[in-house]
Amino acid sequence: MDYTIDIAVADGSFSAHVARPDQASAPAPVVVVLQEIFGVNAGIRSIAHEMAGHGFIALCPDLFWRSERDLSMSEGEPAHQERGFALYRAYDFDQGAADVVAAIAAARSLEGGSGRVGVMGYCLGGLLTYLVAATGAADAGVAYYGGGTERFLERAARIDTPLLMHLAEEDEYIDKPAQAAIRAALADRPGVTINGYPGQWHAFARPGGAHFDRASAELANWRTLAFLRKHLG
Repeated sequence: MDYTIDIAVADGSFSAHVARPDQASAPAPVVVVLQEIFGVNAGIRSIAHEMAGHGFIALCPDLFWRSERDLSMSEGEPAHQERGFALYRAYDFDQGAADVVAAIAAARSLEGGSGRVGVMGYCLGGLLTYLVAATGAADAGVAYYGGGTERFLERAARIDTPLLMHLAEEDEYIDKPAQAAIRAALADRPGVTINGYPGQWHAFARPGGAHFDRASAELANWRTLAFLRKHLG
């Protein structure tokens, strides 16, 4: 079952797509699924549906709402790529993290929810997952190749939230020195696990993406499910 809710913040409101399990005999934990630079598109909605199939309620907030609402773009369209990167360059990441915190608060009170909320993000959403983990607002976080994470490593010491990170070892946007810096900054955080994927490029886990690798994506997703079930119930 899919529907849309509105989430209010100090300067307005934004929409969030919700996908629910077909049947739920008990309250379900919620996973806030954070988009890449292409909006809450078919790929993100398919991930939400997959999480609903595993028994979670999935909530996907519109992160670019202040610039352009309800974007659903495709990696395969050059104009969409150009628009996505322009929005990313202009994006206020701290403001975006605050929006995610508001989405988490809304998720805790969703009908049928257990009150336990995790965050799972890709690229832009992966960075926001890391930033939100430093606030303590979520019960768990999963960051898939969070581009730009190395620019915010001073926040690593604040992370007590259980956090799982997936890094593509050949990532063209998160180079090997950046990955080494991320690993070093988080090495002493007891709740953080970082997995590397040899030979993989950015967005290897995006369904239908140019760099999609089924074997690595399935391994990352299996690890994600085990992690979320452990920490969200």
